[in-house]
Amino acid sequence: QVQLEESGGGLVQAGGSLRLSCVVSGTFSSIRIMGWYRQAPRSQRELVADATGGGKTTYANSVKGRFTISRDSAKNTVSLQMNSLKPEDTAVYYCYTEASKNDGLGLFYAYWGQGTQVTVSS
Repeated sequence: QVQLEESGGGLVQAGGSLRLSCVVSGTFSSIRIMGWYRQAPRSQRELVADATGGGKTTYANSVKGRFTISRDSAKNTVSLQMNSLKPEDTAVYYCYTEASKNDGLGLFYAYWGQGTQVTVSS
């Protein structure tokens, strides 16, 4: 089993900052991607940012220049520093990873955290 534990959500005023953190634990062979998605009410879940083990990062256009993802592969942690927050950033943020099992198949499976609420007031 793979578990993802998120922390760091909360309520902040527009223009403020929050930092989300996630630690991946359990039994797995390797992790390919770690990242964050978010889902606002009545909207689909969308990618916010992710990072590969090789250091490649991807950001949603709406957060470029404001959010920074950082990954510590040795500790299996990923963080999201969110600056200049806007009311439209309000959503439940989910930590996400793709990890392989110790089954020799070389397949990667998606795992999700339970989500942490981020609310930005105007």
